[in-house]
Amino acid sequence: MSLRLGDVAPNFQAQTSQGEIDFYEYLGDSWAVLFSHPADYTPVCTTELGRTAALNDEFKKRNVKVLALSVDPVDKHSGWIQDINETQGVVVDFPLIADEDKKVSELYGMIHPNASETATVRSLFIISPDKKIKLIISYPASTGRNFQEILRVIDSLQLTANYSVATPADWKEGEDVVVTPAIKTEDIPSKFPKGHRIVKPYLRFTPQPNK
Repeated sequence: MSLRLGDVAPNFQAQTSQGEIDFYEYLGDSWAVLFSHPADYTPVCTTELGRTAALNDEFKKRNVKVLALSVDPVDKHSGWIQDINETQGVVVDFPLIADEDKKVSELYGMIHPNASETATVRSLFIISPDKKIKLIISYPASTGRNFQEILRVIDSLQLTANYSVATPADWKEGEDVVVTPAIKTEDIPSKFPKGHRIVKPYLRFTPQPNK
């Protein structure tokens, strides 16, 4: 299945390190980060799951629930989690999906045959509370994810979902944002009373409206 931005994220039921879950029920009204790993006991992924656990408070304050996945069974997940906790100095408290039959992997297009015919590639999805896919990134096995970038994208998605703005290149929380083209220049002062600056008629900036 080829999923694209804006598609509804498919629901599924799966066994995890925290018992059986229904994906939609688990999410409730939260945002989600769903990401996959080629296998348990892999070094790069060990650091990634440790980093995810270390950022637990950052995800929680953004109303984000995290789920990881590999095609290994639950008992193998349990042993790997112990290693992650020990080596990374964290407590992994989010579910690791045991996708032995590759049902979820295939549903989300996580297996890329030219990279591996059996293992999930390292795909990551950000999913909004209305279950729409907002971001898709696939990483090679050799490159660890940048979780500050993932948090930055979540901040941008949550901001732009509520205001008629977009975030420019390298934007970080608290910096100026771009007024979308749909807003007429004469309407900017009433919509963005903090002020604005015009670089070009199509390039207008305003302070982050929710700060």
